[in-house]
Amino acid sequence: MTMMKATGAAALAVLSTAASAQQAEMPDNIERLQNMQSTGTSEFQQIEQSGEYADGIRQTLERIELPDGFQIELYAVVPDARHMAVGPQGIVTFVGTRKDKIWAVTDRNKDRVADEVKDFAPSLTLTIPNGVCFSPDGMLYTVEQNRILVFPAAEFFYESPDVAVGQVVAQGELIPSEEESFNHSARVCRMGPDGKLYVSLGQPHNVPPADKVDLYNEVGIGGMIRMNPDGTEREVYTNGIRNSVGHDFHPETGDLWFTDNQVDGMGDDIPPGEINRQTEMGQHFGFPYYGGGDVRTAEYEGEEPPADVVMPAVETVAHAADLGMTFYTGSMFPEEYRNAIFSAQHGSWNRTEPVGARVMVTRIDDEGNATTEPFAEGWLDENGEYLGRPVDVAQMRDGSILVSDDLAGAIYRISYEGGQ
Repeated sequence: MTMMKATGAAALAVLSTAASAQQAEMPDNIERLQNMQSTGTSEFQQIEQSGEYADGIRQTLERIELPDGFQIELYAVVPDARHMAVGPQGIVTFVGTRKDKIWAVTDRNKDRVADEVKDFAPSLTLTIPNGVCFSPDGMLYTVEQNRILVFPAAEFFYESPDVAVGQVVAQGELIPSEEESFNHSARVCRMGPDGKLYVSLGQPHNVPPADKVDLYNEVGIGGMIRMNPDGTEREVYTNGIRNSVGHDFHPETGDLWFTDNQVDGMGDDIPPGEINRQTEMGQHFGFPYYGGGDVRTAEYEGEEPPADVVMPAVETVAHAADLGMTFYTGSMFPEEYRNAIFSAQHGSWNRTEPVGARVMVTRIDDEGNATTEPFAEGWLDENGEYLGRPVDVAQMRDGSILVSDDLAGAIYRISYEGGQ
């Protein structure tokens, strides 16, 4: 894939009148904040960290099964907790949601349990700020439904309702406004080893109609884009993805690995979920010709797929909804987990017998072969009821990992008793 061509750029530049009018009506203090001016906002929403609700979550955690030597504890009560970004300074963890808030989670006394959870930048109007990620120099990037913001020194400005902010991609310019959807709009981001920002753009359909394919390929919907940290030199990096909500770069090879959610309505046991490995720009991962793995979609069974389709590195259980993932680089866990992927399975929504709701670990050998198995499970009880739905995994500076859960509204900390 090359730089987004003129047709794609033109599609992004034209905003629908309805979307523009709607945005104009929304209170948004971004211009004042960009000029370092106060907005007059003074109140935070604080989330209670003790009491019966927290105790109920702790009771659920007693049933979670982990390998010997590991333990799981409640780190924070965080409503609608989705993707996480741990600050490079270790001061605060930012947590995105599929609603209108980003939460700032702080462990002030460093006892490995959060003392304070409050909303971040409450003077801003946000729309599905699911994706949060840090650059090594402490810039917090937030990917919304149709905008990307950057918050310089977010770990230090977060104490105030007003924060320094910049627009990497302005409202309505991430995707064409007419392609905005409530479906598959929870985007994620990650800073690559090349210093570029990588953003996944889930496509809004179960399987897109044929007349959308060219536009989506051009813009990067149903794929992944990358750009400079200031938003320049945007280009499509990956095609053939249905809805990826988790990606990271191998610490040694630099290869991009990502999860993908596969087509619904094909049956309980097909198609498989995917963890994919991308080794160079422009690779195609099969969708919409394949619904997952090598299972063809009915909508495109008569179409010839690209000859160089890259099949998944790992096939996971169908409809378990593999979401956030991270490579483990810490020193707390045993050596066998070094450079392994920890990923969250959110759990199925339409399978006859529910599956998922667990944390997986994927180990990769020197040849790049990968195998995956459950690491933490028990949020799906014997009655098929979800007691929690893991979304994302993030690594703390001490080598423990955090797991977010948007059903329970919580973040868990998993540590190893033989570690630090």
